[in-house]
Amino acid sequence: MFWGLTQEEEKRLLLELKDFERDPCSRTEDEFTFIYGDTMKIEEDEIILQNKATLTKLAISHGIAQSVKLNSFEESIFKTYETTKWLPEELSIKGKISLSRKSISRKMGELFIERNTINLHTEILDTPEFFWEYPELESFYRRTAHYLDVTKRVDVLNRRLNVIRELFEILRNELNHQYSSRLEWTIIILIVIEVFLAVLRDLFHVI
Repeated sequence: MFWGLTQEEEKRLLLELKDFERDPCSRTEDEFTFIYGDTMKIEEDEIILQNKATLTKLAISHGIAQSVKLNSFEESIFKTYETTKWLPEELSIKGKISLSRKSISRKMGELFIERNTINLHTEILDTPEFFWEYPELESFYRRTAHYLDVTKRVDVLNRRLNVIRELFEILRNELNHQYSSRLEWTIIILIVIEVFLAVLRDLFHVI
């Protein structure tokens, strides 16, 4: 987030940082403007600052940075949902999933990685340690996070992660079912072969 830079200065700085970025977000946060006033508040994407202190701007930036990170999580979860939502539907209609054991295992791996990646990084959505040292600035962060609905969006994200966990369980159960069905058919075939050989032995002795 930039404070007080011109668009040209922002573009130049972003270009310099481009070589160091990893997994850039395809979606950007709304742009904010800022002015100075008597009380800190945010209205219609305009931040009103009560002072020019750098740490005040940093406190607000923490809230906006969390919202940006949430954007990437939300986008990732949405893509996962879109590519897997047909699985429960197919299971409810056909009673089974038309994927091979290898495909189901691969899909389970993808879901596991997706869920763990987000779980490992959700601590960045907690109150930053910065405010342990500057507790008087936490109210600026809280107001920003409230304006951007960070808490509500984290709750929604957790619910969607639960959906992925449930889908993971469905796939695991389907994989176990396919394995048990294959085992049952193997046993049936072995029994048929054994009966066939017994019949041949009986016929041979008769002859």
